[in-house]
Amino acid sequence: MFRTIAFVTVFVIAAAAPTWAAADNLMQQSQALFKPLPKEAPVFTQNQSNPTKLELGKMLFFEPRLSASHLISCNTCHNVGLAGADLQETSTGHNWQKGPRNAPTVMNAVFNIAQFWDGRAKDLAEQAKGPVQASVEMNNTPEQVVVTLKSMPEYVALFAKAFPGEKEPLTFDNMANAIEVFEATLLTSSPFDAYLVGDAAALNATQKEGLALFVGKGCVGCHGGLNLGGSGYFPFGVVEKPNSDILPPGDKGRFKVTKTESDEYVFRAPSLRNVALTAPYFHSGKVWSLKDAVGIMGSAQLGITLTPKDEDQLVSFLKSLDGVQPIISYPILPVSSQSTPRPILK
Repeated sequence: MFRTIAFVTVFVIAAAAPTWAAADNLMQQSQALFKPLPKEAPVFTQNQSNPTKLELGKMLFFEPRLSASHLISCNTCHNVGLAGADLQETSTGHNWQKGPRNAPTVMNAVFNIAQFWDGRAKDLAEQAKGPVQASVEMNNTPEQVVVTLKSMPEYVALFAKAFPGEKEPLTFDNMANAIEVFEATLLTSSPFDAYLVGDAAALNATQKEGLALFVGKGCVGCHGGLNLGGSGYFPFGVVEKPNSDILPPGDKGRFKVTKTESDEYVFRAPSLRNVALTAPYFHSGKVWSLKDAVGIMGSAQLGITLTPKDEDQLVSFLKSLDGVQPIISYPILPVSSQSTPRPILK
């Protein structure tokens, strides 16, 4: 299903990182490299939102009966009370199995070029289908999801209203479409966004020093544009490979999707929005300190050794990306009926 989202991403390679002639130029040059977060959710050319679809998507995001165990929902691994993440190295799924990668935040994820660390899902709707079917996550099937949802009359009525005119509104695809509409509203405007639209006081002096370093050292090469990342794929370990805990040799990243040798250990650069709130870091989830993560990126990606002062200033800037978290009321979900499939725990 093709969708178009109206937004602009600016990408600058590290070799072209600008130098700062004067501190007064910082805002102007930042405005050329980054874009402020929109106030409203993007409009899709297909799967257009309506109030019922949005409410249904929220219910489904919190719906544990999408999982075979009736225990795991989208919110389990993308907790909206924890900046859209789960505070785990890798998420815990069906029968206490551990997933292979750290769960990225769902906040602002609609602006990523693709979903998952390897970009295997083109959009949030496609992404929503993956964990439901993954044996180490929700361990369910599309057919069983539809049977489960159809067993509750309230869901049948909501799907009919959310997808008017469709011959069969309650489908696995429409489950994912509704979740996408809800997730697209999870936007977190930050002090840095205020700075980009002209409020020079939105960042303190240390944060501005960190911003200048962020651009001057080349971090913006992978983490520019609207989402400060999420817009391209890059090798992890351009200059120096991290140790095998941080970069597990068995996980070759995007290579699993493309089968192209040059894509070995290539991953989608994550958005840095809310990064100070979403430890641990990297696809392996092995690094819990943001300062340590900054240092690793300096050596692994840029081939430089950052001083402790550099790291502190960069972390200070990154904290300016912590946005106002959306307040989401927990929905009251339909009661299971006698025909609702029973949970499978093993």
